[in-house]
Amino acid sequence: MKSAIFALGLLALSVCSAKEVSVHDPVMAKEGDTWYVFSTGPGITFYSSRNMKDWTPEGRVFRDQPVWAKRAAPTFDGHIWAPDVHFHNGQYYLYYSVSGFGKNTSGIGVTVNKTLNPRSPDYRWEDKGMVLQSVPLRDDWNAIDPNIVEDGKDGAWMAFGSFWSGLKLVKLNADWTGLAEPQEWHAIASRSRGPSVAGQSAGPDEIEAPFVFKKGDYYYLFASFGLCCRKGDSTYYVVVGRSRNVTGPYVDRNGVDMLKGGGSTVIAGDKDWKGLGHNSAYTIDGKDFLVLHAYETADNYLQKLKIMEMKWDASGWPVVDAADLNRYRSNQLPSP
Repeated sequence: MKSAIFALGLLALSVCSAKEVSVHDPVMAKEGDTWYVFSTGPGITFYSSRNMKDWTPEGRVFRDQPVWAKRAAPTFDGHIWAPDVHFHNGQYYLYYSVSGFGKNTSGIGVTVNKTLNPRSPDYRWEDKGMVLQSVPLRDDWNAIDPNIVEDGKDGAWMAFGSFWSGLKLVKLNADWTGLAEPQEWHAIASRSRGPSVAGQSAGPDEIEAPFVFKKGDYYYLFASFGLCCRKGDSTYYVVVGRSRNVTGPYVDRNGVDMLKGGGSTVIAGDKDWKGLGHNSAYTIDGKDFLVLHAYETADNYLQKLKIMEMKWDASGWPVVDAADLNRYRSNQLPSP
């Protein structure tokens, strides 16, 4: 009996002490039988997994900072923000942003690789440089938080943006490494209550992290409202709107245009989890999943990876179960 109690105690201790994956702004891609999560961090941190639960740290994408980073963002500190990853034309394209907190001295870049497996002989990231730059007093938008979406007509678009005048969409060239010419831009979401001004201040309009997910006849635009990165004071939450066209207009459940402040809540924080946001979304083996970070109250508001099944109501809107925040627990394995 004592040995059984001792064994149970060890099991409980191991569960309590298990280290979870701590990330901001997670995105995923699959190669072969392995999933990879990329996230904000020094040089872009990434992890691998065979089951989307047990994750092995794989180090950094960039050993050194992108050569152009300081030109676009003089206060860049080595932390590369908000990646997005896509497979296209036989290569993986990893988009990323460099910036300074609360500034729009920012740039979005892209690096490519034949494989995501760091143990493959073909593994080598080749940075293609800057795709887009924002400049204070010239631009009323912020070139961070890129997300790529295909339009089904052999075209690719980049959604991006944070604060200022909101979220934008711009068409990419055929190589996916620059803007298409002539340029085609669209404003897709905003919380602005006044005229657009290309100021140095981010302003009060809390919106960022676009992610466009195609489902059926609709493109769903997810975004994060509120404030990130403030531990227990974080107010981040996920909203959504939809459109039959990739360029919009995107409207919420009540028909309110996201350019006019619309956005239906998908998931917000509770007593156990704060600052939920900067999501991505994927279809995996016939099921849809929402991937995001959340701050755990019981762990001093440490940011943690969350993967939640996403279902759809009778009207075709995404629904997640908040209880999955506690059900899903990642496990960080030792580094190889």
